[in-house]
Amino acid sequence: MATPKHLECNLCGNQQPYEPLVPAVCKKCDSQWLEARYDYNAFKRDILRGLPNRPSNMWRYQDVLPLNDPASLDLYPAGGTPLWLSQRFAPDLGHDSVYIKDERYGPTSSFKDRQAAGAVAAMSEKGVKEAVIASTGNAAVAYAAACARAGIKLWVFMTSLVPQEKLREAALFGAEVIRVSGNYDQTKQIAAQFAQRRQLLLDRGATSIPAREAMKTIAYEIVEQLNWHAPDWYIQAVSGGLGPLGVYQGFKELFNMGLIDRIPKLGIIQAEGCAPMVNAFKAGKDSAEVVIPETSIIILSTGDPGKAYSYLWNLTQQFGGVMESVTDAEAFSAMRALAKSEGMAVEPATAVAFAGLEKLIRNGAIKADEKVVVNCTGHTFPVEKHVLGDQWAVDVHLSKDQSPAPREGLQAALENLDEKTTTVLLVDDNADDALLIRRLLEGHKAYRVYHAKDGWEGLAMARQKLPDLIVSDLTMPGIDGFGFVEELKLDPRTKDIPVVVVSAKDITTEERKRLNGHIQAVYQKGSLSTKKFVDQVIHVIEESSEPTGEKT
Repeated sequence: MATPKHLECNLCGNQQPYEPLVPAVCKKCDSQWLEARYDYNAFKRDILRGLPNRPSNMWRYQDVLPLNDPASLDLYPAGGTPLWLSQRFAPDLGHDSVYIKDERYGPTSSFKDRQAAGAVAAMSEKGVKEAVIASTGNAAVAYAAACARAGIKLWVFMTSLVPQEKLREAALFGAEVIRVSGNYDQTKQIAAQFAQRRQLLLDRGATSIPAREAMKTIAYEIVEQLNWHAPDWYIQAVSGGLGPLGVYQGFKELFNMGLIDRIPKLGIIQAEGCAPMVNAFKAGKDSAEVVIPETSIIILSTGDPGKAYSYLWNLTQQFGGVMESVTDAEAFSAMRALAKSEGMAVEPATAVAFAGLEKLIRNGAIKADEKVVVNCTGHTFPVEKHVLGDQWAVDVHLSKDQSPAPREGLQAALENLDEKTTTVLLVDDNADDALLIRRLLEGHKAYRVYHAKDGWEGLAMARQKLPDLIVSDLTMPGIDGFGFVEELKLDPRTKDIPVVVVSAKDITTEERKRLNGHIQAVYQKGSLSTKKFVDQVIHVIEESSEPTGEKT
């Protein structure tokens, strides 16, 4: 058991119980910066014994993670990534002690795999079945993979400026991808309102205790890989700032347990076209002003870092450090140099960190005798484009440029999104009947309609798509409608999906009894015109979409 003993407010010191998946807010001063506290003495004893029989991934440190028994959930383990000594990139800059924490060695090749592992494990422990996340790319892909493994339906909101490969990759893992024509801050806004309307769990990024705590395993690994010594510097490119906030919680815990003699100086690097933290830092301010992103490195395009900057500012004031920005061109140059010197293909966000390292070495901020660790946050992975079909994303239009969307525009987009994200699965071996129903449904509202040609294909699609409604024929080859409905109701993933059954033949009293309690309605083909039948189907959809409580 590793449930936190309590949460402690970083501002006023108030202590309060830890509540899984509940937004962490101090009940005394309303601060959103609470830190989990554990039985560090027991954990330190295990560390001094060499952590015997522990896995070589982030669950190695589960004693200081807010989870009961993550290893038992059989989720993808993240972490356990290598720490490389730079052989040519840093020496060419005149520095021989730069280490690369290579986070490309994860399920989806980014450091966000840790965040997703912690957050999805917490969801699984609480029985959550459906969740929402807004992301600039890597987190969406990591959560999509972790949720696929855990059997959780994930709604991913990403700005349409994110590279299509990232969007497709999330869709490949089965996530419902919502592509928003606006900036990231607008994307977070519509994601939050969508989650509220549907009463779904919203991942809250830096304010989520499981997500943030998962990142501190990076610090534990670095220190263990350096033979229980801390580096002088930790460097990372940031967008919203969750990564280093979590990492430094790990460094602080290790220091407080007496396992390291110092906490590293912090180097925060941002893209020059979206550098609100750097602007505030260089102005000597403890809060950042919002900027409109103007960078092609979209994964780092958070224009409003909110309170995260203030917490990172405090870390630099406590332990030393700097915040610096680099141009897109400098980042791309570093990407090429890293590939040629170290044989490492990295994403643009990682290249920002290495371009920042180069600048800090050249301007003397990092001394030649200081030991440095740079977080290699990820490797871009373009997925196969031909396996997803043409309905892998839903488009939402908020604004043509990066300016804030008007409130009425946001409301209209949400209402339109409700239609576009309503999914109907037709299971019918008669292609003509299915096509007619599909055209009438799509003509009535902007529903997404999928067609399965028999019951077995229908079961597979139902488990993958988790539609809002299933319309099934009763007489089909292979598994008939009765068996199909029974299989749906036996599967926890599909048992609550409303089902409408249609039949070409008369339905006996016994057959009606067999279906009773498992379906929403049963119709005989020909008893209603196809148009009236579709109207009835839409009525069932609208009734079933009424909020009934939080989905868990």
